[in-house]
Amino acid sequence: MNPKAAEKLGLAPYDSADYLRDEEDITAYLQAVMAEDSEDPAYLARALGVVARARNMSQLARDTGLTREGLRKALAPDGNPSYATVAKVAKALGFRLTLAPTAAIAVDRQDLTP
Repeated sequence: MNPKAAEKLGLAPYDSADYLRDEEDITAYLQAVMAEDSEDPAYLARALGVVARARNMSQLARDTGLTREGLRKALAPDGNPSYATVAKVAKALGFRLTLAPTAAIAVDRQDLTP
């Protein structure tokens, strides 16, 4: 249902941020996002935007050195943040971006062991 139709019916729009109540919820949410589609940077940026809304967006802006509006735009569904911005936001939220080998690479490496 689109937001205008929901508003006419007196329904509040759904926002995942409303359900991220503690650090455990946030960690589980971000892990699920990465398991769902770890190759789409926009998907990760949107998820970080959800977490930013669940926390204090103003404090996060201060912690990253970005303006609140700049942070909101970067993490919006149509935003296109740089890697540096995504990394700053992740770090300010208490996370770090890491790389892990794909299963195919891990199998290939096993063949190289003596």
